[in-house]
Amino acid sequence: MSVSQTKFDTAIWNIVANIRPGRVMGYGEVARAAGFPRHARMVSKAMSRSEIALPWYRVVRSNRTLAFEVGSDAYNEQKRLLAKEGVQIIKGKVVALELDEGVDLDKLLWGPPDN
Repeated sequence: MSVSQTKFDTAIWNIVANIRPGRVMGYGEVARAAGFPRHARMVSKAMSRSEIALPWYRVVRSNRTLAFEVGSDAYNEQKRLLAKEGVQIIKGKVVALELDEGVDLDKLLWGPPDN
């Protein structure tokens, strides 16, 4: 694995591992939060290379639909795992739990400011 791929993978794993139960992020949001905007399509591949179990089911499409084909085993598993955490699917869209007060959405989505 190249140094740049290792850096990318590690950053993605860190973001996904820290998505709190009952919350979801889109692939693009994960990429941006990891410092790699415009790399959304590479997120799932990076997650698949992780040697530790990640909460993969908390990563959804940008339109807030589940990441797999409706009715597939993977779709049903993602839906089941999210429901277990209190996440609802309404008209095919993921509705996460309410955010805690005091959460800085800019920091969550874009990461800390560069200094």
